[in-house]
Amino acid sequence: MDDLRRILHRIDGRGYKAYKDIAGTYSYGPGIKLEIMYVQGDPFASPSRLRAIVDSDRAGFPAELFSNRSRRVALEDFLVREFGKAITRFVRGSRGTGKSGLIAVDRPGQEILERTAVVVDSERVEARFFVGLPARGRTVLGQQAEVMLTQEIPRVIRAALFFESIDQDAARTQVELAEDQDYLRAQLKDMGLVAFVGDGAILPRESGISDLPMRGERVVPFRSPDSLRVSVDLPNRGTITGMGVPRGVTLIVGGGYHGKSTLLRAIERGIYNHILGDGREFVISSPAAVKIRAEDGRRVEKVNISPFINNLPQGQDTVSFSSEGASGSTSQAANIMEALEMGVDLLLLDEDTSATNFMIRDIRMQKLVAKDKEPITPFIDKVRQLYEEMGVSTTIVVGGSGDYFDVADTVIMMDEYCPRDVTADARRIAAEHQEKRFKEGGDHFGDVKHRRPLTTSFNPQKGRKNKVAARGLDSIQFGRTEIELQYVEQLVDVSQTRAIADIIYYGLRNYFDGRRTLNQVLEAILRDIEKKGLDVISPFGREPVGDHALPRKFEIAAAINRMRTLKVR
Repeated sequence: MDDLRRILHRIDGRGYKAYKDIAGTYSYGPGIKLEIMYVQGDPFASPSRLRAIVDSDRAGFPAELFSNRSRRVALEDFLVREFGKAITRFVRGSRGTGKSGLIAVDRPGQEILERTAVVVDSERVEARFFVGLPARGRTVLGQQAEVMLTQEIPRVIRAALFFESIDQDAARTQVELAEDQDYLRAQLKDMGLVAFVGDGAILPRESGISDLPMRGERVVPFRSPDSLRVSVDLPNRGTITGMGVPRGVTLIVGGGYHGKSTLLRAIERGIYNHILGDGREFVISSPAAVKIRAEDGRRVEKVNISPFINNLPQGQDTVSFSSEGASGSTSQAANIMEALEMGVDLLLLDEDTSATNFMIRDIRMQKLVAKDKEPITPFIDKVRQLYEEMGVSTTIVVGGSGDYFDVADTVIMMDEYCPRDVTADARRIAAEHQEKRFKEGGDHFGDVKHRRPLTTSFNPQKGRKNKVAARGLDSIQFGRTEIELQYVEQLVDVSQTRAIADIIYYGLRNYFDGRRTLNQVLEAILRDIEKKGLDVISPFGREPVGDHALPRKFEIAAAINRMRTLKVR
């Protein structure tokens, strides 16, 4: 630290680029290091990247808190949150021009995700964060930088990265909670379930723009119908009960504003673990569940949508279907087929975000418009084939078409946010009203064809430089291409979007060769991440970054499929 102080005194009052002299590694004392990896060139530029490294014997975290992946990820998530709280507590904030005075760390939301912001292993506890080095105009404020780097940051490190300083009970609780959540998710298949909704869960959110749980007297805790209630013995919490959503075709029905879509949204987020107090801690879904919707205007590249759409006018190919602006029905068909390409085992659909003509063609419309004049085979005629031939279950929110009673295994009615098992009633009603529609679409579902992306699809250059970056949660810039992700609804964190951008670039450098299928490429990348850590995709080579969070294969594929430059064999 004495060396750092001397440099800051020397460059005080000089031009901003003099800050480059402080790059390097410094000691805060035995076993505590600060590494200044990258120094910004301008107070308005992206902030400087730093990391703090504390030897494991100094940090003092018991090995049991990170003894498996579930526990490690949960502990790292907890420490990221502690680091953020300590910044709020000890850092003064703005000190001049641009980003001057900023100290920031990747801030998690309600989900517990594997991140690069904090890394814990048997050798060290490491936090990666960002600092806006202070300046007045473009003049170095060396004394203020000294306060930040030699006083404030050490306080943050000691408050967040030492076991003796944190709330130890809260850390253990989060670690054990995440382990229980992962354990339950791993048990779903053997239990014959695709999802589990724990008794007492709070499903409604605070508002349409907030992911925090709703509070107050209006909140109705979830309570399973007796016929669907199951018990699970968890490693830490012991026995819990809740509603098991069985494999097969499940309908969620009920009147408007009674909680149908709220239940579905909770299930679609059940692919992630959640922090204590979120309300959805034990809403657990298959890790291969994918939300499907219509996406009018999206680009589609050589997808086999023929199980759903055939005999288009002018003889357009649907076995290798391409479109610069797909309709609602063709986009929804493409979204399903792309998910099948990646190995989905649970499709989640809401009629509110689906194309009506894709979901159903009732008997009256069938009699008026003959099948040879209608290219779309509605989902109702394929949903059972998906399950019986491919083992892919479906959970659908339905409010307007009782025809789906004929194909359902389970029917759940939401009544003022309380679920009821009305399967028997639905079957009785279906039997009483026998004017059945004609089944369309043949005896088999059809083929899922795997596509091989060509390397020419991926050009990261914009001008003379590579430009690969997330533009918020819903957009990626890849060279001159903008990838729009606003309808990829299971992305929950902008750090996932950043990671997807760099995963595509990593795939270009290592795996996209025109021979491997998209699924093979993404499986290879995810194996590298599992073996070497999420740092393997860093755009800075061996220099780690602190703002990546692990996405699933399905969301990575969704981004690639939405590239307007994508070309496949």
